[in-house]
Amino acid sequence: MIESQLRTKALLVDVARQLFAEKGFGATTMNDIAELSNKGRRTLYTYFKSKEEIYSAVIKTELNLISDNLKTVVARKDLDPDEKLVQYINVRMDAVKDVVIRNGELKAEFFLNTQLVEKVRRRLDFHEKNILKDILIEGMDKGMFERRDPEFAALCMHYCLKGFELPYIRGEFDRITLRKRELIIDMLMNGLRRRHRSF
Repeated sequence: MIESQLRTKALLVDVARQLFAEKGFGATTMNDIAELSNKGRRTLYTYFKSKEEIYSAVIKTELNLISDNLKTVVARKDLDPDEKLVQYINVRMDAVKDVVIRNGELKAEFFLNTQLVEKVRRRLDFHEKNILKDILIEGMDKGMFERRDPEFAALCMHYCLKGFELPYIRGEFDRITLRKRELIIDMLMNGLRRRHRSF
């Protein structure tokens, strides 16, 4: 696609996101998106064949924001694996919070509408599990983490982190303190036992 087409597509996606956030997916029409973007229906249908297709593009764009934030942590060479994991958890929680704040009425659908969202999320989930696995393997190699199945450990940690999305959606983490964030990270990294036991 040439640059002007990319700009037009990005504009349509951003306008759709704003409308979905304000009115919700169900109440937004393709006409609404065409009107607010100052593009005709014909232009809109050139890029997107249906509301579901543009919705998927919105979800993909929002997930890419989360992914880009996570990549900055992974790229840091100055952090030990344990520090990298803490940074990763913090950045992920902040990125999810930002997406929730940005998307108003869309937020519940964004994280919970499995039919429309999970297919798009699959790529981010796969990417996240691999990032976590790499951090864990590096930590195991350096003797910082216990030698366990890194793939399974990454899967468990990923689902724990993904589980924190719902409290953000419900507004339960709006007032989360730094101390509570530290407790969450401590539990994810160290568990509840005073001493770790190998399986």
